[in-house]
Amino acid sequence: MNRLAKIKLVITDVDGVLTDGSFYYDENGEALKYFNVKDGLGIKMLLACGIKVAVLSGGDTPILRRRIKDLGIPFSQLGKMSKRQACFDLMEQAGVTPEETAFLGDDTLDLPAFEVCGLAVAVGDAFDYIKQQADLVMTRKGGHAAFRELSDMILKAQGKEEVYSTADGFMKVVEQMAQ
Repeated sequence: MNRLAKIKLVITDVDGVLTDGSFYYDENGEALKYFNVKDGLGIKMLLACGIKVAVLSGGDTPILRRRIKDLGIPFSQLGKMSKRQACFDLMEQAGVTPEETAFLGDDTLDLPAFEVCGLAVAVGDAFDYIKQQADLVMTRKGGHAAFRELSDMILKAQGKEEVYSTADGFMKVVEQMAQ
């Protein structure tokens, strides 16, 4: 897909995309979330290759803030139910145009973001009415490396697939990922 070659910013939803959409509660009532390490590596590889990543979520929790910090994600808008304006704000912060922006989502809350980003992407287990409004649908489910699937597609479209497909290519970006 030619539009993948132009992507300079990937904005991702969290619940149902970077997580499987489940909330786990411990005996004290503290909510826990499951994040997939493969998505985290995909984020780090994009960042190491100069492709910006942003998180846009209707939720705002210490767990989410910790994950964003751990991955070194430079841009975020949390607790935002109005994702249309939040996408415009993130694009401005990142210095990119809508055509250079992909949004990865899974549910109705993400449809306004689909409308304003140049490439609307749905996870594989999104409802059919969400998939129908996406430009691209991943085969993987949210929380099961759907972000990684998209990051690999972007890197391949931009001629950087050696970063994930060869040991030497990966070693070239390891230092950047450690920062």
